Amino acid sequence: MRTLICILLFSALTISAAGAAELTGKWSGSFDITGPDGATKADTAYMELKETHGQVTGTAGPNAEKQWAVQNGKLDGNKLTFEIRNEEGALLVFDLTFEGEGIQGTCAGTNGEGEKMSAKLVLKRVAG
Repeated sequence: MRTLICILLFSALTISAAGAAELTGKWSGSFDITGPDGATKADTAYMELKETHGQVTGTAGPNAEKQWAVQNGKLDGNKLTFEIRNEEGALLVFDLTFEGEGIQGTCAGTNGEGEKMSAKLVLKRVAG
């Protein structure tokens, strides 16, 4: 009887894990930046992410050709956080929500001159 209960419990956990959404993949969408002067500029965002046991690695940037390494990436439940630093010295800190086929949230940081900026992101999974 104990063996049967263990098998059923293991089966339920396996089915639950298999049904969980997968963060690993390519993501594309909008990146609306609010600069230090308060003006908002629409831009694009593209990310290639890999999640392993809650640790997130990969790259992020405005498009597939211009990418920067994800640093300190974590996925805790549906909360996705990471940082990127570009070659101009800008540091961006991302606070996002991952929901299956979508990622959305905010980003805050400084540009290369040290001026504060913020952004809103909405991303969808890229097929393929």
